[in-house]
Amino acid sequence: MAVMNHLRVILQVSSSTLPWRRCWVPRLVPRRSCSLYTCTYRTRNRALPPLWENLDLVPAGDRQSPINIRWRDSVYDPGLKPLTISYDPATCLHIWNNGYSFLVEFEDSTDKSVVEGGPLEHNYRLKQFHFHWGAIDAWGSEHTVDSKCYPAELHLVHWNAVKFESFEDAALEENGLAVIGVFLKLGKHHKELQKLVDTLPSIKHKDTLVEFGSFDPSCLMPTCPDYWTYSGSLTTPPLSESVTWIIKKQPVEVDRDQLEQFRTLLFTSEGEKEKRMVDNFRPLQPLMNRTVRSSFRHDYVLNIQVKPKPTASEVTP
Repeated sequence: MAVMNHLRVILQVSSSTLPWRRCWVPRLVPRRSCSLYTCTYRTRNRALPPLWENLDLVPAGDRQSPINIRWRDSVYDPGLKPLTISYDPATCLHIWNNGYSFLVEFEDSTDKSVVEGGPLEHNYRLKQFHFHWGAIDAWGSEHTVDSKCYPAELHLVHWNAVKFESFEDAALEENGLAVIGVFLKLGKHHKELQKLVDTLPSIKHKDTLVEFGSFDPSCLMPTCPDYWTYSGSLTTPPLSESVTWIIKKQPVEVDRDQLEQFRTLLFTSEGEKEKRMVDNFRPLQPLMNRTVRSSFRHDYVLNIQVKPKPTASEVTP
């Protein structure tokens, strides 16, 4: 998620504790601190958006994100519990364009909006959610499944308030964050998403913010409870390996017009040369020695069709 004021504080920590070797510290501090730690960018031979300009980062860890999830290689874990999600719509605060994506942020001083269960040992508080999307519908998601890209991906970002005093502290430490990823695919109109889409024209430019109250993001979740999980990292600087990723198997449907509204946003502030906010995702990272676990059995998805044995009447002499 994004640099901004949080990154300025983080970069003051000893370099020996950080998962990169070189970094550039922005001189200008934005008017508002940003909680977009896991929003990122993957380039497909395109110019870099502002997040990655002037950054020279070489991750030193072996648990970087996002990754390509392979059905065949994921391991069913019968010990994985169902996720339990409890969001209070009254904790929704505002929506704003931080120059890398648009965020919907939540009041997180208490356990009013939390996720628990699944691979998590504690309750994690909802901090914000945001999206990644492409310039066209052929790509946009950060994670892929068997190398398949989706046009967009939703991230719901939670932090471990049992072990840590603040979101900023949690974002730097192992088991500090839990991010639920949901793929978006083209299909029918998403009625609940439209409330967000209708607000986007008012935050077209970077650093614009409007109130956005009484919204329950569980309406953006698929009905299927199945998910994959693995240990990974933030997908923007500082790339800390602090994230338990929970990637929902079933995508949700949105229509083309709704995705096109995402692409009307700008990376740039009012008065600057306009730069469309598209392709705000990071390149895929190697899995290394990690295991991707699934909450569901998946032998049937390998598309291995076993031909039935012929009956006696069908056997030719």
